[in-house]
Amino acid sequence: MKKTLVLFLLISMNFLNAQIHEVGVFLGGSNFIGDVGKTNYVSPNELAFGVLYKWNKSPRHSFRFSYMQSTISGNDLDSDVPGRNLRGYKFKNEIKEVSIGLEFDFFDFNLHDGKKKLTPYVCLGISYFAYDELFVVNGQTKKDYGASAFGIPMIVGVKTNLADHWILATEVGVRYNYTDNLDGSNPKNGNLQTLKFGNINSNDWYVFSGITMTYTFGNKPCYCAE
Repeated sequence: MKKTLVLFLLISMNFLNAQIHEVGVFLGGSNFIGDVGKTNYVSPNELAFGVLYKWNKSPRHSFRFSYMQSTISGNDLDSDVPGRNLRGYKFKNEIKEVSIGLEFDFFDFNLHDGKKKLTPYVCLGISYFAYDELFVVNGQTKKDYGASAFGIPMIVGVKTNLADHWILATEVGVRYNYTDNLDGSNPKNGNLQTLKFGNINSNDWYVFSGITMTYTFGNKPCYCAE
């Protein structure tokens, strides 16, 4: 994952002489949606942080690259579901994610006309993340081995330009993942199949909610047909 982050930064640097660019940070929280803990869609309970780069191809759309990291956790004692509350399972897992996506602005966000801007936006892409395969035995959650999987990030947010070169945004990003074992409910290990529990036909989700602060730079672009 460290090599992937270095590659991400090198790719960002290669675009310095292209059109307009943004680099910045994400800070917020994460929450988990699966077979352990609360079932709230947006309820941050762990710190999340990351870095991102955007290549603005027009005043309405950008290519977005990011690296995000967080602990995700769940505790049945926090759930409103009676069965979970009585069961009392809990877990923690570490997520390290890289993603690429296409961000679309609902309104023109051309920062070169000197005007104040505000627009909602959406972003859809693909992610690849590292996590730990877990399993639960005698009520205790244990680590099996390190694993990785793909996901689909779906992000909605609102952004505005604070001053020259600075953009502030608030966003919620839901990740649908191609694994059902972030919480230990569906271990892949064939020797642990009897330990499965919950809905094994529904994959796990996690959510990053927070703010981004980015700095814009690069030559003034010409948004014209080629």
